[in-house]
Amino acid sequence: MSVEIRSFDSLGHAEFGWLDARHHFSFGHYYDPSRMNVGPLRVWNDDTIQPGTGFDAHPHRDMEIITYVREGAISHRDSLGNSGRTVAGDIQVMSAGTGIVHEEFNREDETTRIFQIWIIPRRRGQPPRWETRTFPKGASAGALVPMASGRAGIDGAVPIDQDATLFAGTLPAGSVLEHALGLSRQAYIVPARGSLIVDGQPVGERDGAIVRDAETVRIEVTEEAEIILVDVAAD
Repeated sequence: MSVEIRSFDSLGHAEFGWLDARHHFSFGHYYDPSRMNVGPLRVWNDDTIQPGTGFDAHPHRDMEIITYVREGAISHRDSLGNSGRTVAGDIQVMSAGTGIVHEEFNREDETTRIFQIWIIPRRRGQPPRWETRTFPKGASAGALVPMASGRAGIDGAVPIDQDATLFAGTLPAGSVLEHALGLSRQAYIVPARGSLIVDGQPVGERDGAIVRDAETVRIEVTEEAEIILVDVAAD
């Protein structure tokens, strides 16, 4: 097994007043040739959005874009006529396909914090779509639950067009989780809060950890943690 830690302090950083963004991968004005992607996982932005602000209408195409809301809520509207409000603990998935224009705003009275995760799709030129999913409270307690996936055999997740799965869960301190990975796959793990030990290496809040060459990933929770794990094919 190999584990590469990307500490929060080492992430790319952009500050716009209304938006404070950290980039796990090269994005926008932040470029690091060693941090381009992990398999089809291309973007992981850690965004803090001030009340009453957000992203004006802008286009996307040929990308699976997953927004995981950590705190607050995000309101979405797009050129397909979709609109919705996604709250903390839930996700929205936008398959940009042949092209979609959307806007995302924090219309709350409090700060909103999100992870925005982009996954390169298997196929280009597919019909665009948008979906949000509300998960029952407590459904993810003590386990990692598949929230978005394009893998065969994964049920109950929002579909994406890639051999990848986004898992999320809240685990209490002292718990140990073993995630079956496989030598042909890799994982990117981020604790949205709390702290972990992955294969003997500490992973702090909002750090990233790449795991490769492992049949099973062992995660020890040292402080109650909200964990996001993206499981993708190896490069």
